[in-house]
This record gives sequence, structure tokens and C-alpha cells, in this order.
Amino acid sequence: MSFQVKDKVVIVTGGSSGIGLELVKLFLLQGAKVAWCGRNNERLQSTYKALSQKYDVEQMFIHQCDVLQKEQVAAFVSAVVERFGAIDMLVNNAGQGKVADFFNTDEQDWVDELKLKVFSVVNMINTTLPYLKKSDIASITNVNSLLGLKPETHMVATSVARAGLLNLSKNLANELVKDNIRVNSILIGLVESGQWRRRFENRSDKSKNWDEWIAEVASKKGIPLGRLGKPEEAAYALLFLASPLSSYTTGSVIDVSGGLSKEI
Repeated sequence: MSFQVKDKVVIVTGGSSGIGLELVKLFLLQGAKVAWCGRNNERLQSTYKALSQKYDVEQMFIHQCDVLQKEQVAAFVSAVVERFGAIDMLVNNAGQGKVADFFNTDEQDWVDELKLKVFSVVNMINTTLPYLKKSDIASITNVNSLLGLKPETHMVATSVARAGLLNLSKNLANELVKDNIRVNSILIGLVESGQWRRRFENRSDKSKNWDEWIAEVASKKGIPLGRLGKPEEAAYALLFLASPLSSYTTGSVIDVSGGLSKEI
């Protein structure tokens, strides 16, 4: 099935692992020109080397970049335009959250979470907007968390920041419609990651295999589908929202939480 992104240019932040990496693979499979960034240059180089064995290197571009640093963002975007000549799609893929309740969250934690979840997105959008405005399929897609609607006491700062990003996405959808730029989001629940694998390795009951252990976690968390999501499942939703297949969709959210969300 074609997502109509062949030879179109997409930027994926945080593209060297997890959901971001799976999305990079999907876009490359669709024939898009993909630029991805990350803070860890070794990991970036490793993903590039691995993907170059399967996909056309002429369609690939990596750049070390901390999206919290405006100068680095500007350098990254400039390098992408120099390489590919345009930007059609932007996917903002923010990092992990802070585990702490209100009484164990200090002032710097609040600042750090808001910067990572909101200002990293603002930096990328501000810098790519002049190029997105020139595209005939322009889209911005934000990876967000179910915490934006379903706050958790033990992740209070992250919950607040995620709600802020959800509000920002809705505002931008209304603001940028005049420029023919669509803005959408996904809300992820619990998704398999290196962190979950480490917890599995340190599990108390060594008799349980991965599937059994995850099923137990899902049961305790109340996930109707009975397991954690896979990074590629979130990536599929992102690909759809970023692509012209969702051309009549803006200001929307796709819930990718396995049924954990009970909000209407």
C-alpha cells in the first residue's frame, strides 16, 4: 500500500531508537527521503550503517542534534535542506518521562520536563516552518503520551508537560491551517522499550518468560489488549497521520494505548 510519500522529505527527531527508528524504517520502505537526528552520535551511526544495508543511502541523512539547543536545530534543518532541497513532513518524537510525585519533584525537574516535551517541539517547528509552508503535503505530527489526558501521580511533571503539548498541538492545528500545514498527534500508552527489557531481566520470578511477564504487567495496568504496545505499532499511526492519506485530518489524536484510555 502506498502512503504517497515517495521522494518526499521527512524529518524524524529521536530517530535512532524505539518508535523513531521504526518510523524511519517505514518511511524508507515507502521511498521517502528521511532525515533523522539524535544526541548520541554513536547510536546514530549504528542505525545508519544497519539501515544502509537494506535501503538506498541516497534517501538517508543523519545529524547529531540536541533539539533543546536552537543553534543545533538550525544547523540540522539547514543541513537537511542542503541535502534534500525541501522539508515536507516533521515528526517530533520526544524522550522519556520523569518518575516522581509532586513532593519529590523539584523546580529543575519541572523546567526540564517542560523544555523536553514542549520547547523541543517549538524549536523544531519554528525552524522548519518556512520550508513546510512551501510543501503541498505539509504536516507536523507529535508523539505524545496518554498522560496528557490520563495524568499519573507518580509522573506529575511529565503529565503536566504532556497536557501542554496536547494543547499546543491543537492550537497549532488551528493556527497553521492557513498555511496548509496539518498538525496531529498520537497518544501512546505503555510501549516496549529497553527500559522494560531491563525490568524483565531484573524480575523477581525468573520462571516467567517475556510474554508471561508482560501479560502480568498489562493485567496490573488494566490494558485490555493484554500486552504492551510495540514501537512499530505507534510508528504505523505516525506514518498515516504524516502522510497525504490523512489529508482531511488535522487537530486530531490517535490513541495507541491498547485500550488503556477510557476517556470519551
